[in-house]
Amino acid sequence: MNSQSRKITYGSLVLMIFSAIFGFSNSMTAFYQMGYSSIIWYIVAAVAFFLPSALMFAEYGATFKEAKGGIYSWLKGSTNEKFAFIGTFIWLAAWVVWLVSSTQFFIVAVSTALFGSDKTQTWGFGPFNSNQVVGILGVLFILLVTFLASRGIDKIAKVATFGGIFAFGITLLFSLFSIVVLIAHHGVLAQGITGIKSFTKSPNRNFQSPIAIISFLVYAIFAYGGLETTSGVIDSVDKPEKTYPKALITVMILMTLFYLILITMCGISTNWHSVLGKSSVDLANCEYVLINNLGIEVGKAFGLFGTAALGIGKLFSHITALSDVLTGLGAAFVMIYSPVKSFVLGSDSRLLPKKITKLNDKGMPANAMWLQALVVSLIMLFVAFGGKAATQFYTILTDMMNVSSSAPYLFLIAAFPFFKQKQNLDRPFVFYKNKKVVWTVTSIVWLVVAAGIVFTCVEPILSHDYMTAFWTAFGPIFFGVVGWILYKRSESKLD
Repeated sequence: MNSQSRKITYGSLVLMIFSAIFGFSNSMTAFYQMGYSSIIWYIVAAVAFFLPSALMFAEYGATFKEAKGGIYSWLKGSTNEKFAFIGTFIWLAAWVVWLVSSTQFFIVAVSTALFGSDKTQTWGFGPFNSNQVVGILGVLFILLVTFLASRGIDKIAKVATFGGIFAFGITLLFSLFSIVVLIAHHGVLAQGITGIKSFTKSPNRNFQSPIAIISFLVYAIFAYGGLETTSGVIDSVDKPEKTYPKALITVMILMTLFYLILITMCGISTNWHSVLGKSSVDLANCEYVLINNLGIEVGKAFGLFGTAALGIGKLFSHITALSDVLTGLGAAFVMIYSPVKSFVLGSDSRLLPKKITKLNDKGMPANAMWLQALVVSLIMLFVAFGGKAATQFYTILTDMMNVSSSAPYLFLIAAFPFFKQKQNLDRPFVFYKNKKVVWTVTSIVWLVVAAGIVFTCVEPILSHDYMTAFWTAFGPIFFGVVGWILYKRSESKLD
């Protein structure tokens, strides 16, 4: 077999990028947050963030394809060790905060898989309210996963594969059953479209002000997140200089269309105010509320009413939640050690305490993983015991996750012009060839991401919700400061 036959083709690359980035639940979250008006922000994020930044990461990945440190190697090779260390430490914060948020959502998924609906808000136990019980369960889950993963357990990845199959199937079923409901309703949408206003004004009272609306840009950027993980295969792509940008443009169009269609399909069966505008609905369970409602409407379409229709709704929720449990379980085992391991192996060992860099007999950075578990547990308990209602609790967690996941892009994008100025680099893939274009595109994309982050952090301050504001900005700032302190302490060792 020759090397050409092993090259990744255009079709395979499109599927690879799409499966790595696209998230079905992002559509549900978007509809819950902004209704149909979320569509325009997904288009803005695709054009102003996804495509230009993906092409930047493609150049990084092609040039530093032999490096083991991921984005650490990209930043160090473009700027300097200090910028790389702090930037990558903030990137690590994104995964720590992701573990905090996704673990809470995982508990909600388990509840829905078991009972057919989110029962976590009724899980008060003794002196602990429901949020605190969920927080404690989340800590126990993180400790268990860390214990098992530190021993090199990797077969759980097979569970994630099953979850991926379930998730893809649910996306198709959601679309098909939405069409069934649309036909049964004779083309009338449950969430009606009343002119351009439906696409510019959110039905959610929390997204009415200009600052709140612009802050939604972070949610849209998060929906396209993970770009940096797909550019590492560029050296295996057939004719990458043509195939990669062509695949990215295709994925951008497909993902934007999928999000547009799925957001619109949410409105086929669900009226925002009557279904989602309830105090019991939050960012953790809105997906299941939408799916449950779709099941009820499907039951009605086939002549079922009352208990029978409610049973179909519960079945839909069970299946969707089971998919999320399987996917979340596999992701937790991977993410509990993969980012930490990448950071520990990628950075200069002299910059970190010896205990942190030490690997156990399974080749796992167990000490670093347990330190991470401690930080995740503390954040989880601080947020859970903060005294907020469930809706606000999950809003805080989601904002934390979105801002922390977006912040590392500020470093990667800002470093790009300096990367382009570096001499004596082997660049097998070059898309941006003009210096003025490089600076113009970099400035625009950086400002788009920065604006989304700033407005997400500022919006709760203006509404005097200081706790949400604090935790939203906590991840990047805290880890940035810790990274800077660690670097300053170890700087002398590099001389």
